[in-house]
Amino acid sequence: MTDSHPLVVEDEHDPFEAFERAQGGAVRDPHAEWARLREQGPVHKVDLRKLFGLDTTVEIPDAADLPESYLVLGYDEVAHVLRDGQTFSSTGYAASMGVVMGHTILEMDEPEHHRYRGLVQQAFTRKAMERWETELVAPIVNRLIDDFAGGRADLVRDLFFVFPVYVIAGLLGLPDEDLPAFHRLAVELISVSFDWERGVAASERLREYFAGVLGERRREPAEDIISALSQAELDGIRLTDEEIFAFLRLLLPAGAETTYRSSSNLLFGLLTHPDQLEALRQDRSLLPQAIEEGLRWEPPLTGIMRLTTRDVELGGVDIAAGAILSVNMGAANRDPGRWPHPERFDVFRPPQPHISFALGPHTCLGMHLARMETTVAVNIVLDRLVGMRLDPDARDVHIRGVAFRAPARLPVMFGAGGGT
Repeated sequence: MTDSHPLVVEDEHDPFEAFERAQGGAVRDPHAEWARLREQGPVHKVDLRKLFGLDTTVEIPDAADLPESYLVLGYDEVAHVLRDGQTFSSTGYAASMGVVMGHTILEMDEPEHHRYRGLVQQAFTRKAMERWETELVAPIVNRLIDDFAGGRADLVRDLFFVFPVYVIAGLLGLPDEDLPAFHRLAVELISVSFDWERGVAASERLREYFAGVLGERRREPAEDIISALSQAELDGIRLTDEEIFAFLRLLLPAGAETTYRSSSNLLFGLLTHPDQLEALRQDRSLLPQAIEEGLRWEPPLTGIMRLTTRDVELGGVDIAAGAILSVNMGAANRDPGRWPHPERFDVFRPPQPHISFALGPHTCLGMHLARMETTVAVNIVLDRLVGMRLDPDARDVHIRGVAFRAPARLPVMFGAGGGT
């Protein structure tokens, strides 16, 4: 940004502490209940209020008018829903995330989705990815580890919670002086589910900020995502300003939050299985399959929503048009019909594609970026944090959450070669 568009946030609260306070009391492990239900059948009719974490004992006027809702747990059924965008629509997100993010790719069906995706994916070329890996991601991770001191660190707070947001800021070409304020607004935006007013306010502040940057990039393009989006064209069609702002907002939860959670989950799995951590340290060729196993075992986002556009049979259950489906990728990734002993974290498991990046038309646009970021971060951590292990003084370190899962902290000890 130039001096004419500084990003200033008056409330300089710690973004991690605010996020953690809001996350307090999260469910420790929903997988056992999902497994119990899946044994009874891959699809279950459920109370709509339960899907959204609301009190099911409270009477709601006109409750009979609420749409029917279903929980989809089996791998085959989840895959079928995600691949069939005509029967299972994404438009339901317009009434939830759309209010905050704007009209994003999440809520688009074909043919609009195909046109929009064709435009925005022009910003994520292989050449750009290679440049980001060496010029952006690695320096950010190294800079954060430089701040570690005393042979101890919390990998969640000190590294994984921070670096993906800094990467997004770098991809957008934002200046270093805007990073602290950008990080706070990013956290407030992705916290909208438990602090609506703050999230909506952050969304508007980010839109104003992005508008200033976009205007500059249209005048003087640079090598960043905002410039690429401003110039993207497909069959004579270009993105509108509001479409660009919506995509930039979406990058924060879709890119930054999921990467922080998936990286944290992977390191938790490795640190709680020291033999696998040591095997990976000695043989880095195991890293790709370790990353995939971490994503399968504990995906950062466990479920997404769909609406039925017609009457349909799924998993032996008749579902009427207009029903809401909670498509549980976390449960699908632990379907014992596809993975033996699915509850185990095992980087030596024979390769089998998981579903954490979804499937079909809405397969995650940023999955290659996410894998690259995690690869870079884990390699640097293993190189620099010699002898890394869970801090023996730490108590009850665990992954938590239902819709979004990650450990709240990951305290480690290490020897020489870490912080300077």
